[in-house]
Amino acid sequence: MSISLAEVLTVEHRAIDAGIEKFVATPPGASVAEWAAPLTDAMTALRRHIYLEEELVFPQLSTGPLMMPIMVMLREHGDMWRTMASLDAALAADDVDVEPQRGEVISACTAMLALLEAHNSKEEPVIYPHLDADLDEDAQAFLRDFLDGGTMPDGWECAKAAA
Repeated sequence: MSISLAEVLTVEHRAIDAGIEKFVATPPGASVAEWAAPLTDAMTALRRHIYLEEELVFPQLSTGPLMMPIMVMLREHGDMWRTMASLDAALAADDVDVEPQRGEVISACTAMLALLEAHNSKEEPVIYPHLDADLDEDAQAFLRDFLDGGTMPDGWECAKAAA
């Protein structure tokens, strides 16, 4: 038996969290740039994860009883997207290693972890059980193929990025 789609996406959630947590644990005095890879990797993975949910999963499940929960997921994706944009800008700043900018980046990461915790605690039990139960075989196969190496199109933004 293969691993369920719910399990695969939950594992992605944990890996994203771990990358942010690793960055937050950057020792004081260490160069942020030297420690930025786990965070930038986590942000890339989160953007791709949001893409696959909004483009491959939610359209298949957005009718009936999941309509309102998916609307909440989309709004929260927008909050995360804007937080990621702020983090990108902060990491690119010349003075990122200087207080208070360094502290602001760490605070933004902590805020992102809180957003993810609140989001994932709803998405995993409410949406994810429907992946294997309600997506047809073709949609499941397409999602599995994408998970094996699909990429987000350049320039794509989540539905509520500007909201």
